[in-house]
Amino acid sequence: MSAAVPAVPAPPPPLTGAQLVLGTVALSLATFMNVLDSSIANVSIPAIAGDLGVSPAQGTWVITSFGVANAISVPLTGWLTQRFGAVKLFTTSVILFVITSWLCGFAPSLEWLVAFRVLQGLVAGPMIPLSQTLLLSSYPKEKAGTALALWGVTTLVAPVAGPLLGGWITDNISWPWIFYINVPVGLLAALATWGVYAKRETAKRKLPIDRIGLALLVLGVGALQLMLDKGKELDWFASTQIVVLALVAGIGLTVLVIWELTDAHPVIDLRLFGGRNFAFGALAMSVAYGLFFGNVVLLPLWLQQHMGYTATAAGMALAPVGLLAILLTPLVGRKVNVWDPRWMAGGAFVVFALVLWLRAGFTTQTDLWHILLPTLLQGAAMAFFFIPLTTLTLAGIPPERMASASGLSNFVRITAGAMGTSIVTTLWEDRAALHHAHLVEQLGIGSSPMAAVSAQLAQAGLTPEQILMQVNHLIDQQAFTRAADDIFLASSLIFLGLLALLWPLRRPPQAGGGALADAGAAH
Repeated sequence: MSAAVPAVPAPPPPLTGAQLVLGTVALSLATFMNVLDSSIANVSIPAIAGDLGVSPAQGTWVITSFGVANAISVPLTGWLTQRFGAVKLFTTSVILFVITSWLCGFAPSLEWLVAFRVLQGLVAGPMIPLSQTLLLSSYPKEKAGTALALWGVTTLVAPVAGPLLGGWITDNISWPWIFYINVPVGLLAALATWGVYAKRETAKRKLPIDRIGLALLVLGVGALQLMLDKGKELDWFASTQIVVLALVAGIGLTVLVIWELTDAHPVIDLRLFGGRNFAFGALAMSVAYGLFFGNVVLLPLWLQQHMGYTATAAGMALAPVGLLAILLTPLVGRKVNVWDPRWMAGGAFVVFALVLWLRAGFTTQTDLWHILLPTLLQGAAMAFFFIPLTTLTLAGIPPERMASASGLSNFVRITAGAMGTSIVTTLWEDRAALHHAHLVEQLGIGSSPMAAVSAQLAQAGLTPEQILMQVNHLIDQQAFTRAADDIFLASSLIFLGLLALLWPLRRPPQAGGGALADAGAAH
């Protein structure tokens, strides 16, 4: 069998001068566009939902649909790269991403928008892993840490710019333009990438694809995500539809595990979980990312729906997250093989816990400064989170399994992020309903506080019906704020619990840039 595999040609030499600058800018633009698209919609969800006539909770499908489709396509990156070549696959993905972005802007209903976001997520899968791989191939081996730091800064600037840009576009133009802006950026990135890398194509060979495994993957993950998204709306397991989805997801994912462990060419190499570092690293990364992303979605929803923030103001409240992240990421890139990455990731978890604990004290009277402070601190946690944990997870993986390991760890992480969004928004509404009921009990008709509020509002000229509506609005504001605090506090405690997953990990050998390059190239 090994005789049929062609010899792997020597990699092309690193780029220099203008070609290196142009290549770096082109790959960074494509990465920026992809990551931006994940966060730019967050602050625009209420506007999109209102325009399309659906609830904000249903509007979060715009985020989760992209995340799940992206998660399904990421594990296929390794197979597709070997089949078509990294440069051709990357350039094609960028062009298809541009087309699907344009279609998202034209979507006439939520159903069409979600369908186009699914397509966008599917074509986006290879972009981030391949942008990192091509970037690392452009730099000398000893500068791998610098290349990863440059790439890391790009992926951290986008979440800063996303809420700001999305908020400004939503408030001053219209939400479809959050998708239209991808068109010129994507076309420029695709043209520049092809111009620089066309003659640096990677080796290609035909491989069988695990069609049954792929079908089971789509079925299991798709059913699971639909169950999480529709559960609140359909009253969970009181609904036959939710029970059916739960059964399909459970059976589909169980059969997927059995099939992938026995197939000769699995679409997902689940045997990787036999390695201690990969198993604990991927688990820690996915749970942490799910918590992180769920809370990233929750904060702007709460600010806009119950604190009176515009999309632009909500974006401004989220923007400082990138300041410390951008400043500290180059340091992390240089020191990840000098310092113990377990301590670096552990420090990130502690800072995440602190940030969420501070947010758990939010009230309806919280001012912008007290909202900005935890967001600013979160940037430090982000810088020390991704690169050290990726290095730990991929440590000890042999080169021939690195692409599979990267695809699988990305798949688990992205799926967890999409699930985090669904679970957090569902729990938020459930906890709000509970707090609303408790507050109504305390503020019953005829009680002293209710009489005082009613008299005050009556003096302002409100009718009895208007008074009840205003009181209900104030109760809602309090209930949803307390519910958000509950989620922030629970997330903080879970982050502290995740520290236990870091210490079974073995510290990678203290090498130079080469070890980091091998880990990053496949991520």
